[in-house]
Amino acid sequence: MRGIAGFVFLLGTLLAGCGAPPEPNDQGGSKASHGEGEHAEEAEGPHGGKLLHEGPLELEVTVYEQGVPPEFRVYAHRNGQPVPLKQVNLTMEITRLGGETDRFSFSPQGNYLVGEGEVREPHTFDVRVQAAHEGREYSWNYASYEGRTTIAPKAAEAADIEVNQAGPAIIHETLALTGSIHMIPERLAHVRARYAGVIRSVNARLNDTVKAGDELASVQSNESLQTYAVTAPVDGVVLELDATAGEATGGEEMFVIADLSKVWAELDLFARDMTRIQVGQRVRIKSLDGVRSAQGRIEMLSPTASTLSQSVRARAVLDNRDGQWRPGQFVRGVITVAETLVPLAVRRAAIRQFRNFQVVFARVGDTYEVRMLELGRRWAAHVEVKGGLAPGETYVVRNSYLIKADIEKSGASHDH
Repeated sequence: MRGIAGFVFLLGTLLAGCGAPPEPNDQGGSKASHGEGEHAEEAEGPHGGKLLHEGPLELEVTVYEQGVPPEFRVYAHRNGQPVPLKQVNLTMEITRLGGETDRFSFSPQGNYLVGEGEVREPHTFDVRVQAAHEGREYSWNYASYEGRTTIAPKAAEAADIEVNQAGPAIIHETLALTGSIHMIPERLAHVRARYAGVIRSVNARLNDTVKAGDELASVQSNESLQTYAVTAPVDGVVLELDATAGEATGGEEMFVIADLSKVWAELDLFARDMTRIQVGQRVRIKSLDGVRSAQGRIEMLSPTASTLSQSVRARAVLDNRDGQWRPGQFVRGVITVAETLVPLAVRRAAIRQFRNFQVVFARVGDTYEVRMLELGRRWAAHVEVKGGLAPGETYVVRNSYLIKADIEKSGASHDH
């Protein structure tokens, strides 16, 4: 119930305004520094960019990313007419969440000024624009946020939002196989009468669990006419019973007792995977319903192959003192075939789709922000990160879908 209650509480809190952008600060704000109002800040130019104006000068700031790495393009007008671009000296500084700053200088190209350098994702930052034209200097500060939201700590706790630090991880490369559980032949006891005679009593029943020394039956010897006990040589389960009171027994098998405290898990290994499996590798055996699992190691690779399937048996010994594994039961096996230390990885469960990117959500203070990832190798629990997230950054590992939902609810867009 905690997860449901947390979700409801979180949504209620965020609807009350937790997802709003932070207030302006000394490094940049939501309004131009020369007194531009909210209406001016939200104005959109003919190229779909942000309009900044003071007096006769107007700039339209865009991020262009069609066919090229994202770059700033700025269009300049004076009193509604294009300005000769060589007359404009323009610089821009963007500050990202956490304090990282990128600086751009601009040069004329066609009918716009282009920033020198790529505008890295995510395109969410505080912006400071400085321009000089005809001896006059201009300055604007504004916030350009996408993929960002703010959540109060109590709301995050109630929603069970869990975070972790990005860093190195040992990645386990695995191979999934199918197989079944088998009895170990050396742990089967075939019980016979020591002397031929008549069975006087049978004390054990089929499927009974017995202890070593328990009396299974009594037999009267034909020679001495004395009655002696037939006892269990091992702890185990009575799997076969061929003894009836009053019958004669002459040395044939009366009971088969199986010690199932250890069993074999035998997995079918095909030729394409033979070079990846070696004795000693770790294997996790799982029931088909996924409820039960056990850890073991590959102890034997069969020297022969199945005539029909051409598969080879890979065998692991499992502890079965609790009796959870039953001979004949079908199982799955996951064998660790390689272990690799990667310098940076994130949990697979943390990754979400955001626009056309695979992302996680970083946390700085009470603010959560999207991080577009360049991913490498994938394993069961982790994914290697090659770019987009810095080592040591804190990111959401549980309930990250709530962060995505709140960002989408707030209407964060990718318009530039």
